[in-house]
Amino acid sequence: MNSRFNPEKKSGAIPSSEITDRKVFEQRRTLIKASVAGAAGSLFGYSLGTGSALANEVADEDTIRAAFRTTEELTSQKTATSYNNFYELGTDKGDPARYANRLITEPWSVKVDGECNKPGTYTLEDILKPHDIEERIYRLRCVEAWSMVIPWNGFQLGDLLKRFEPTGNAKYVAFETILDPDRLPGQRRPVLQWPYREGLRLDEAMHPLTILATGMYGEDIPNQNGAPLRLVVPWKYGFKSIKSIVRISFTEKEPPTSWNMSAPHEYGFYSNVNPKVSHPRWSQSRERRLAGETKGISALFSPKVETHFLNGYADQVGSLYADMDLKKFF
Repeated sequence: MNSRFNPEKKSGAIPSSEITDRKVFEQRRTLIKASVAGAAGSLFGYSLGTGSALANEVADEDTIRAAFRTTEELTSQKTATSYNNFYELGTDKGDPARYANRLITEPWSVKVDGECNKPGTYTLEDILKPHDIEERIYRLRCVEAWSMVIPWNGFQLGDLLKRFEPTGNAKYVAFETILDPDRLPGQRRPVLQWPYREGLRLDEAMHPLTILATGMYGEDIPNQNGAPLRLVVPWKYGFKSIKSIVRISFTEKEPPTSWNMSAPHEYGFYSNVNPKVSHPRWSQSRERRLAGETKGISALFSPKVETHFLNGYADQVGSLYADMDLKKFF
């Protein structure tokens, strides 16, 4: 267990005895913890209410569990923590690691509001306390046509959302990132409309594959990767997996999202990985896989692989979009 997951532990360095060696993760690509099966099963059959048009049949447990297994080479921890998009800390891929110390994560709280019965401001300890932290190996693909395979540690977002008791009017979940331009250099530039905003349809948010990540490679999640709490939605482009979350809102209408607000002709609300729908300025049919250790200019020469529909998770989440035109709702 990591320091952020245990409110009884003081912040600071993690004892070496509590850090899982990355080599262990590389040998455990087919391992599914028993707790994952139980947690995944807890959402099967979950209903969004009789008034919702979003209820979909969730894939069976074996199909969900299959998503956590991979024979693909993991991206090295060094690459995953040094080659990032986190515009609050700068637009260069090296800026997030360079300015990571500017992000202050203790204390941390999350405001919950909107269409729910239990709004309020919750501390990080309040949010983490009831949840078992699980290991899941997910692919995460960025819209610039590069991708990583990362062992995330976290828990199902749906388990958290249920605690706030969304009402029958709740159809979407909106998220916001911290706003702190005095400390975060990227927020001093009008690259986007700050704070960073993202959103999911409620059934997407409740899906067992959608997690709140609190760590990666068996350690607390670094600041440059979205500490202390970030979303991971593996079948969508990486910018949907919002970092450093400070607000969760339940809404009846589709919420505005940062990249859609900035360039609606390039970035849709759904942003599902789809090789048949190209970005206006480049193809999305192939991607550069940052496997092993990749840094600097070498990332531009990483081997390309075929991009799979819904990032390879179609068996698990395809039913969410069974009746939708994904070229129109991109």
